[in-house]
Amino acid sequence: MNPSFKSLRHASQQKPISDIIAELKEEGYEREFKKGDVLVKPGRPISDIPIILEGAISVYQLDDDYREMLLYYLEKGDMCIMSFMGGLYNESSKIKAVATEDSHVLLIPVQKIGKIIKHHPEWVEYIFDVYHQRFHELLDVVNAVAFKKMDERLLDFIEKKREITGKSTLKITHEELANELGTARVVISRLLKELEKKEVLKLGRNKITLL
Repeated sequence: MNPSFKSLRHASQQKPISDIIAELKEEGYEREFKKGDVLVKPGRPISDIPIILEGAISVYQLDDDYREMLLYYLEKGDMCIMSFMGGLYNESSKIKAVATEDSHVLLIPVQKIGKIIKHHPEWVEYIFDVYHQRFHELLDVVNAVAFKKMDERLLDFIEKKREITGKSTLKITHEELANELGTARVVISRLLKELEKKEVLKLGRNKITLL
């Protein structure tokens, strides 16, 4: 079970998680997003807080040249804490959120956040838990960029994708991988060929299979 769902259930000893989600659905609306759809765009006002009911979402930071770097994934039971904080303080989005897989998402309008916290006090603990989890994931990103070699980061990324999708074959181009990891395509291509020689993975046309 996802840690966020665990904490939400723990935070509400008197109320099943299904009841809490059902109540939250009354405050928001549900949407289906196809793989590749953009949920949150950088620089745009934040009107809704996404909660992932099914699927997976990738969250990116963009630099001034619009180059992307993956910060973390949102999976079932996760809330986009960056959207929550931005919406709470009436700020524009500083991140980009994209559906990694076909996803079913509950969207809570930001103007209802105060009401939800008041009527669902278990959500305060849930929010702090999500914030704590995202903070540690961001520290992992900083540590990876500062201390890990690119081949380690590349393999970690591919293995994380396998964990999320449940598939050993990842459909992605070298250019997309480079954008995800904030490096050049030629670097990714060279490292992938080295990993293939070591029989760690097998390369195909726009796909990578972990062995």
